[in-house]
Amino acid sequence: MSTEDRTTGPTRQSNRSGPVVAITRWMENLGETGFAYLLLSPVMLLLGAVALYPLLRTFELSMYQNVLTNPEFVGFENYVQMFTGAADPRFPGSTTFLPGVSTSGSFPFVHFDGLLRSALAVTLIFTVVSVFFETLIGFGQALVLDQDFRGRRWVRAAIIIPWAIPIVIQGMIFYLMFHPTAGFLVEPLADWGLVAPTNTLNDPISSLLIITVADIWKTSAFMALLILAGLQSIDRSLYDVAKVAGATKWQEFKLITFPLVLPALGVAILFRTIDAMRIYGLIDSVSGCTTVPSLSCMVVATFNTNRGLASAIAFVTAGIIGIAVLGVIYQQYKEGL
Repeated sequence: MSTEDRTTGPTRQSNRSGPVVAITRWMENLGETGFAYLLLSPVMLLLGAVALYPLLRTFELSMYQNVLTNPEFVGFENYVQMFTGAADPRFPGSTTFLPGVSTSGSFPFVHFDGLLRSALAVTLIFTVVSVFFETLIGFGQALVLDQDFRGRRWVRAAIIIPWAIPIVIQGMIFYLMFHPTAGFLVEPLADWGLVAPTNTLNDPISSLLIITVADIWKTSAFMALLILAGLQSIDRSLYDVAKVAGATKWQEFKLITFPLVLPALGVAILFRTIDAMRIYGLIDSVSGCTTVPSLSCMVVATFNTNRGLASAIAFVTAGIIGIAVLGVIYQQYKEGL
C-alpha cells in the first residue's frame, strides 16, 4: 500500500454515509443503559403485543351484543347495564348476598347491581386477606428455610407439597372437610363460632372463610419460594459486619434483611394479587359461585348467555388488576427499587 493510500483510507471511511452508518453511530452514542433497553426492546414489544391484544379484543367485544350469532354494536351499553343493574347477570338460582352488601345502594360515584356489588366485595376481601396472610406465613417460612440446619431439604419439600396439589383436588379436600355429613371440622369450628353449624358450604361468610384458608394453605409456599430467592441473594458478609458491630437479630432484620428483600417481596405480592383477583376454580370446587360470587365467577356465568356483558365484566376486572399493578410499580419506583 502506498503512502497516499494509507493517508486517504481513513478519510474515505469517515466520509461514508447511509442508513447503516447512521444507525451504527446512533447505537454507539446510546450509552450502556440505552443499549441494554435497545436489546430488550424486541422481547418487550412481543410481550406487550401478547398481553395487550387479548385486552383490546375483550374491550372490542364488550361493545357488542350477540357476539357470535349476529354482532350488534351497542357502544358502552354493556357497561351502563352492568353498573346500573339494568342487565341481570345473576347466576341461576343465586339468592345469597354477603351481609352489608344490599341489592340496592351505591358506591360514591357509580351504582352497582346487587350481585356485582357482592362479587366486587368478595373479590377485594379475598384478595386483601389472602395475600396479607400468605405474605406473613411465606415470609416466616422463607426465614426458616434460609437457615442452615439438618433436614432443610425435607422441610423445603414438605412446604412445597400444598402448592403442587391441583386446584380441583385442593377444593375437593376442603369440600369434604366441611361436608354436612362427612366433614369433621364443622362441629369444632362451629362450637367456636367460626363457621355456620348447618349448611356450612351454603353460607356466604363461612364459605368465603373456608376458601380463603384453603388458598392461604396452598399458596403460602409460592410466596416463601419467591421471598427465599430474595433472602439468598443478600451478601452474607453484611451479617458478619453487623455481628462485629454488636447488632441484635432484630436490628439485622430491620436494617439488612427487610430492606434488601423488599424488591423480591414486592414482586411476590404483585404476582399473588394478580392471581387472587382471578379466583374462580377454588370457589367453584368448594362451595360454588352461587354462594360466593367473584368477578371471575360472573364472567364465566354470563359467558354463555351474554358474551358482550361477560367481556365488559372481564375488562373491568382487568382494569382493577392493572390499577393494582401500576400502584405497586409506582411504589417501587418511588422507593427507588
